[in-house]
Amino acid sequence: MSTSHPPASLPLQLHYTVRACALGQVLVAATPNGIAAVLLGDDKSALIDDLQQRYPLAELGTGGPVLHRWSDTVLEILAHPSLQHIVPLDVQGGTEFQRKVWKALRSIPPGQTRSYGQVAKHLEQPQAVRAVASACAANPLAVLVPCHRVLRSDGGLGGYRWGLQRKQLLLEMERLFKQ
Repeated sequence: MSTSHPPASLPLQLHYTVRACALGQVLVAATPNGIAAVLLGDDKSALIDDLQQRYPLAELGTGGPVLHRWSDTVLEILAHPSLQHIVPLDVQGGTEFQRKVWKALRSIPPGQTRSYGQVAKHLEQPQAVRAVASACAANPLAVLVPCHRVLRSDGGLGGYRWGLQRKQLLLEMERLFKQ
């Protein structure tokens, strides 16, 4: 998972597309280096607004053949969550701790879950349970950084930036495909 920052004189160039999926709408945004955002929702305009709020200084554009291929891969992962795809990621922002959490989440296999506490212990920071939850909430890469696989210690769903119904549906889809 790469992290890049354009030189101060160059604004971030982000191209995006919004496509329909089983979970509503998915916005996939990318730099030339990889996918920078995967956002879920029901309303195309709200997703674009979310992207603009996350990247207020970025120059936004639409489309492009590479972006279309990457968005196809995201749709394939949404339709068949047990498939492991490697797509280039270009994480823009996030604290060092958040990026460590996001990297750890990518190691949770489809169909499995971890608690926020287990993720904190994995990072050798067992007291950082709330910080792990905050990192999950700040995750800009729905599904590709599978924060939906992180639950409360009692097995409850906890939160999910894109709605608990979507989190539950993703987990159910992964369990079905695992069988």
